[in-house]
Amino acid sequence: MKNIQFMKHYKLWFAISGAVILIGIVMMLINGLNLGIDFTGGTMIQVELHQEVSVAEITDLLSEYNLSPDIVHSGEAKTGVIIKTKVSLENAERTEIFNTINSKYPLTSSDFSADQFGPNMGEEIRNRAIIAVLIASVFMLIYISIRFESLFGIAAIVCLLHDVLFVIAIYAITGKSVNSSFIAAILTIVGYSINDTIVVFDRVRENIKKEKTKDYMALVDISVNQTLSRTLNTSLTTLLVIAALFVFGSESIKDFAFPLLVGVSVGTYSSIFIASPVWALTRAKFGKKSAYAAK
Repeated sequence: MKNIQFMKHYKLWFAISGAVILIGIVMMLINGLNLGIDFTGGTMIQVELHQEVSVAEITDLLSEYNLSPDIVHSGEAKTGVIIKTKVSLENAERTEIFNTINSKYPLTSSDFSADQFGPNMGEEIRNRAIIAVLIASVFMLIYISIRFESLFGIAAIVCLLHDVLFVIAIYAITGKSVNSSFIAAILTIVGYSINDTIVVFDRVRENIKKEKTKDYMALVDISVNQTLSRTLNTSLTTLLVIAALFVFGSESIKDFAFPLLVGVSVGTYSSIFIASPVWALTRAKFGKKSAYAAK
């Protein structure tokens, strides 16, 4: 099979990623992220309708209140709905909403409940997620530095940072709501991305021993081509499953599946087009001969 020269256009790959991330940063500075109720606080209303009603119908029914709610189904039969809004509703406003829903779907008092809460839970989830990513990055850097060399570890961490920033940028650009499902997806993406990157790096390390060259870009091209079928097959099968969840899953599942779709795609892209050239460039500039370096 022909050896595809992926690294020949590494500046283009860097420019594409940089442009998306830069646009995302600008959008965040202008509009901020669309933080969900988990991070802003607000009101959560649970309603048992005793029949399956579409989210669009409930949205239309409540449109007069200007709540901009997140609405998902609840229960195995999807006969209930959970309405989340960033607006802190007083008792009188909750009563009005109850009466509005009751006018179309007869309810009893036990079918309707509302709770108001602050952003503390979301802040705790966010802080723990940041700590988890930092700790994971440190241990990944240590492991890869021992298993391979420090420059591999640095390239892998750059790749992880790229993936996280890229997904956040997509959310900033599209205005999708950032909630606890997004945080869970980010942690999943970090694990998936590093796995793909290590597969490529392992082949690079093997080829360094065999190839009598210091043209690290060419070495990376050889290694990426050798692992390409494995990378694509693994990513495509993973994406098919996530896509099925996104298409057929409930709204809460879709909230988790969407960032995974973006993250797995970006993770596959970055392991080839970001991590690999970053390693080649840093190795050419700063690398020293190691036990397996080309003589």
